[in-house]
Amino acid sequence: MDPTLVGILGIAFMLVLFMTRMPVAYVMTLVGFVGFSLLISPKGGLNLLSRNIYSAFASYDLSTIPLFILMGQIAFNCGISRKLYDTGYRFFGHVNGGLAMATVTACTGFGAICGSSPATAATMATVGIPEMKRFGYADSLAAGSVASGGGLGMIMPPSVVLIVYGVLTEQSIGELFVAGIFPALLLTLLFIGAVWLVCRRSPEQGPKGERCSWRQRLASLSGLSDTLIVFLLVIGGMFQGWFTPTEAASVGVIGISLLSFFRGRLTWKALVKSLHETLRTSCMVLFLIAGAVVFGKFLAVTRIPFDIASWVAGFDLPAFAVMAVIVLIYFIGGCFMDSLALIMLTIPVFYPVVQSLGYDPIWFGIIIVLVTEMGVITPPVGINVYVVYGITQQLRTGIRLESIFRGIGPFLAAIALGISLLFVFPQIILWLPGLMY
Repeated sequence: MDPTLVGILGIAFMLVLFMTRMPVAYVMTLVGFVGFSLLISPKGGLNLLSRNIYSAFASYDLSTIPLFILMGQIAFNCGISRKLYDTGYRFFGHVNGGLAMATVTACTGFGAICGSSPATAATMATVGIPEMKRFGYADSLAAGSVASGGGLGMIMPPSVVLIVYGVLTEQSIGELFVAGIFPALLLTLLFIGAVWLVCRRSPEQGPKGERCSWRQRLASLSGLSDTLIVFLLVIGGMFQGWFTPTEAASVGVIGISLLSFFRGRLTWKALVKSLHETLRTSCMVLFLIAGAVVFGKFLAVTRIPFDIASWVAGFDLPAFAVMAVIVLIYFIGGCFMDSLALIMLTIPVFYPVVQSLGYDPIWFGIIIVLVTEMGVITPPVGINVYVVYGITQQLRTGIRLESIFRGIGPFLAAIALGISLLFVFPQIILWLPGLMY
């Protein structure tokens, strides 16, 4: 049977299985195994399946993922996220939309010790939405700012998505982390600007809160100390070459645990809950990686990625136009698939194309993470939206799903503007890695 035809049929079958709501990891593994077995041999397919599932769970490089997830879970269950939100509120709460601005700022801070977009959204929804509802915020602005701000956890180091991208493309994880800092800060400012514009047009959507004195504001900065210490320890240690990303993750877990313990916030209940959530999330991510690798090997033997690369290279179009098409494909795909699964599924196809066009792989990694960040808040999948909606149901706030989707519009525009700026000024991404590495 023609390998290309098998590949096309496999992709079509995979899309059908997605519609049945079968887990993405299982779909990629099943299609990859069956397709590889048809083209090579059943014995080869079984060997591929066993080898890749084992290697995903035994990989030293991928051990950074459960460690960084554990660091974020301990920070959440020990109340560090609430302190970040309180600090943001002291500075921004007295202006229209100030609580939403504080939420976005806190999302950036929590992303620096979490690395997971849904985890950041869930954390800040629990902390921020009740406060915004108490001050009379519109449902769309309150929930939209949390769902969108949670996406900052995807780009702010240590990012799980950047770790996976680095492993799949054999790029330096430390360099990717450094490259994500300025884009994350840029996006934070753009999100704050989006809140300001919404409240300038409709002040009733974000009423003013209490004005705090400068003494209260400066005193609240102590709430940033734990986050700042851990962030500098992890990222600064990698800058200085004291330890590798995996060792940095271990140091981060130890650091956040000791800080929480000595401040009396690390209880046995918080530790057990953190370990349970870490195990659940890590297994999900590692199964996704294993499935993506199996499916990638199947695509490789079909020659489809190389055919697409040759086809795109044959276009009589400038490189930036081809890249714009790739970005559009990622945006559309992000509307229907989980961001992590999308990146693992498409990297074998588009990474050779990007290399042939001469684009920097570090720049490309940051760009596609930002594009897929739009996917986590875009219907019909919009995982962050559903996470926030689930939290609001638990909190009994009465916020409807359509209100959340309506509230993400200004933030989608902000992300699109940020991506455009990074296209025009790539040094926003590349300057810091070039300086440090």
